[in-house]
Amino acid sequence: MKSAFFPLLVIALALAAFLGYSSAYTVSETEQIIITQFGKPVGDPISDAGLHFKTPFIQEITRIEKRTLQWDGRPNEMPTKDKTYIVVDTFGRWRINDAKQFFLRLRDERSAQSRLDDILGSETRNAIAKHELIEIIRTTKDRQPDLDATLVDAPGNIGMLYPITMGRAKIEEEIFAKAASKLTDFGIELLDVRFKRINYNESVRMRIFERMISERQQIAERFRSEGAGEAAKIMGRSERDLLRIESEAYKTVQEIHGVADAKATEIYAAAYNQNDDSVAFYEFIMTMESYQEMLDKDSTLILTTGSDIFKFLKKVDQPNDSAAAK
Repeated sequence: MKSAFFPLLVIALALAAFLGYSSAYTVSETEQIIITQFGKPVGDPISDAGLHFKTPFIQEITRIEKRTLQWDGRPNEMPTKDKTYIVVDTFGRWRINDAKQFFLRLRDERSAQSRLDDILGSETRNAIAKHELIEIIRTTKDRQPDLDATLVDAPGNIGMLYPITMGRAKIEEEIFAKAASKLTDFGIELLDVRFKRINYNESVRMRIFERMISERQQIAERFRSEGAGEAAKIMGRSERDLLRIESEAYKTVQEIHGVADAKATEIYAAAYNQNDDSVAFYEFIMTMESYQEMLDKDSTLILTTGSDIFKFLKKVDQPNDSAAAK
């Protein structure tokens, strides 16, 4: 009897262990459990961590994440209100706040990611299409530009920030508000949506580069024009100073000449006021100096006999005539 009862006991214990294993399950701190019976959820989601039980063979468990999940959208090219094509790369954070609704509508995270792509991508495209590029690029409407020193006095609006009404942060909030209301029906709570990167389309990028080059060329041309103006001013001041110096020098020279002439006249007058012999001697010396300056071996003079220069030559001839007479 005992030997026949032992196998039945082993089988009963094994069956109890199998039933206990099939009916028991654990719930961790990071997940919540949906119990399904023949594919349909039964009861409320179980989110308390610990050991729990279910009906074996009939009921199944589905584990659903309770932590914050990430959504990383694909970069998409889209037009702005001013018809500028840009490539927008967005990301978001979300979590499952109604596990039963999530299970009924989406079943798993892969389906949820696909639905997030549709809703967030669509709302992002709509928001970009309603605003101009400057609204999407700028963060706040009250930001003051930190201008390069070369742009402070730049002509026109080079380097200046255009006024905006919203800014990138407000547009992100707009996308978040509209997408969050649509995701509530799927048991999803949207936590945040942000622009990760905004790039220009290749053709737009080339136009931006050309505009930057044009602005820098305008600044360079302004510097060249200002430099040419300063050079003209410096040359004008130099010529004016040169004329002033030459004028002052000419005035000084004329004053010196006037003083010298006055001094010479004074000397002449003093000489003429001496006795006849002194005057004759002075006149003789001055005439001899004139001869020295006028005559050389190749000089030919034609003089009248009444000339002042010839009178000393006549006097030189007289002694020769007297000697000849003697």
